Amino acid sequence: MIRKTVWIVSLLTTVMLAALLLSAASPGSSAKAPQPASAEVKVDNFSFGPASLTVAVGTTVTWTNRDDIPHTVVSTDKVFKSKVLDTDEKFSFIFDKAGRYPYFCSIHPKMTGSVVVQ
Repeated sequence: MIRKTVWIVSLLTTVMLAALLLSAASPGSSAKAPQPASAEVKVDNFSFGPASLTVAVGTTVTWTNRDDIPHTVVSTDKVFKSKVLDTDEKFSFIFDKAGRYPYFCSIHPKMTGSVVVQ
């Protein structure tokens, strides 16, 4: 009798584990693949906002010119460089390496900002 009970418990445990594994692997499960991170910087009134931004490795940062005059986004270390951005134009860069990335507007060099990638 004890052997039969142990066998039944073992069988039930196996069935429950199999069901759990199948439900976790099903396409309709609630587990979702992580989405790529993104962040935005607004260029307006001769400034970058936020002026300093901290993001994770792999984040795409997008600058949008909301000013009435053209601006650029240029890395001090020559890692990235936008074209001249007119009103409502955007520039994006994927930060795939940790570090600090200072940048400025080449048309208005007093406009500065930085992205810290952790």
